[in-house]
Amino acid sequence: MSHTVTVTRTTTTTTTSAIIINTGYLKSWPGLLKLAELILGIVVVGLVSHYFNRYQQYSNTPEVFFLLMAVTFLVGTFLLLTSCLISISTASIISKTIYEVVYHGFAFILYLAASLTFVIEINHRKRNYYNDYEPYFAAAVIGLVISFLYLLSTIFALRSYRGL
Repeated sequence: MSHTVTVTRTTTTTTTSAIIINTGYLKSWPGLLKLAELILGIVVVGLVSHYFNRYQQYSNTPEVFFLLMAVTFLVGTFLLLTSCLISISTASIISKTIYEVVYHGFAFILYLAASLTFVIEINHRKRNYYNDYEPYFAAAVIGLVISFLYLLSTIFALRSYRGL
């Protein structure tokens, strides 16, 4: 017995303007590191800007340098994390470029320099800071932790860039 079968195929294409969040990126080490850098950066900027006194009698250049580095890399990390979260292709493409290696490398070096300078300044002029000593010291230590996180991010970015 023979049967005649007719197969009809329909192709439907749909487009959407919805933004899909790439939550899987936050389950990877680079995503977790960026999230930790972002959260700790917010804490550092909040602490230093809350206690910042621009009318102090002594030179507060290390304080300004530390705050400047904290804000700079807070914004940069926020933009990197946001772009990796709202675009699946960005998360896979940007990690294979040299940009992340350079960004995280500079963030490590400058955050470390700013944190060490700030710690030395705080301890050297301890009596000038009065009640602000403990929050500033906490911010400087968190800055050292953030610089270590940027070092780890640099290592992960370098491994991803080299294809390891």
